[in-house]
Order: sequence, then structure tokens, then C-alpha cells
Amino acid sequence: MLKVTDLNVHYGAIHAIRGVSLEVNQGEIVSLIGANGAGKTTILHTITGLKKATSGAVELEGRNLLTTPPHQIVTLGMAHVPEGRHIFSQMTVQENLEMGAYIRSDRAGIQEDMADVFRRFPRLQERRSQLAGTLSGGEQQMLAIGRALMVRPRILLMDEPSMGLSPLLVKEIFSIIRELNATGMTVLLVEQNAKMALSIAHRAYVMETGTIVMSGNAADMLQDDQVRKAYLGA
Repeated sequence: MLKVTDLNVHYGAIHAIRGVSLEVNQGEIVSLIGANGAGKTTILHTITGLKKATSGAVELEGRNLLTTPPHQIVTLGMAHVPEGRHIFSQMTVQENLEMGAYIRSDRAGIQEDMADVFRRFPRLQERRSQLAGTLSGGEQQMLAIGRALMVRPRILLMDEPSMGLSPLLVKEIFSIIRELNATGMTVLLVEQNAKMALSIAHRAYVMETGTIVMSGNAADMLQDDQVRKAYLGA
């Protein structure tokens, strides 16, 4: 579904992404793990058009994304839950969700999807008229996911969804990711909590300083001594 080939990205003279290739098949959860500064977020930003690549290819179902503007990438069925959530803090919960559906005109479908978001996240329904900036960190993360779902995406890119959350909320967020995948949604997950990410993923890639150093079955990686020592604190 998503194919990245020999991707190179620079920040000025800094060669941030060095010849990265990865793929995400339809219906998979694929995790991209690695230390801070490894280049994981840069890869997501390049896929979604927020950062320009120096060279390489990014294709969604055969379509070249490197020449597609970000607002058009959304219309192809890809949504991005960014690191740090980036919710509209001065808008209400409901207004944030409506913003997620800005490319759509099917009013009945939008109402149906909003009801589905509220069913999935009951706390958002309780706070639908509340300013998003007054929500807790966990509630803001739920809102960021809910806003992305309003696009009605087929592939969801998620950047550090567990960041700053309590262990209980982390479990809840990862349970939701698993549920979304069970409905057929494809997920590319960037996550520093390697243990949780590998526990729900089908496959995974490990990044170090802008390159992929390992890839394979996620369950196997959980048992790999090298991965355990480097990323799982074992």
C-alpha cells in the first residue's frame, strides 16, 4: 500500500535520512522504532509532504507522493496524527473533529463518523463543547486520533501516540490502535515505547541515525537479544 524507496532527506548540510526503504502492506500495523533523533518523525513528514525529500521515492498505491501537495495527499486516504498532537486549542472538541472532515461534503457521513468517534472515545463526547486546550494530555491524544479518523482514512500515520501519557492511558491508546486495525485500517506507527509498539505490530523497522538497521516480524523482534538490550531495557 505504501512504499518508500531509497529515501534521502537533508536539513541544510545535515543528511538526516540516508537511503531508507520500507513498505507497509494493506491491513498491517508496521512500527518504526528507534532512539530520539533517529529520523522517524522526518520520515513521516516526508511521506505526508511536510518535508521535501532530496531523492528517492514515496508511493501510495502506486501514486508518487513526492510530487503531491500535502492537502491532496489527505484526499488519497492518508491521515497523520502528529507528534505533540497539534490540536486546535482555541476550538471546541466538536470543532476540532469538524476540521478533520474539512475535505468532505457528505454531511450524513460526517455525522455518522463523528458519532463513531464519540462511541470510541466517550470522554470526548462528554467534553464536546469544551475548548480542546483545556483537555488532559490523554484526552488531547484521543482528540488528535479522532480528528484524523474524520478524514475517513485507509492508512493512518501515527507519531509517538504514547508520549507523555500515564501507563494506563498508553494501554488504552494502543488498544484503540489495535481495534482500528481490526476494522481494516492500515497503520504506520512511530513510537519510542518499543515494547508496546512491537506488541501490537505485524512487522517493524529499527532506525538508527537516519538509516534502517533491522527489519522483520515484530513478535520475533520482541525476543531478539539485540533489540531487547538496545530498546526494551532488557
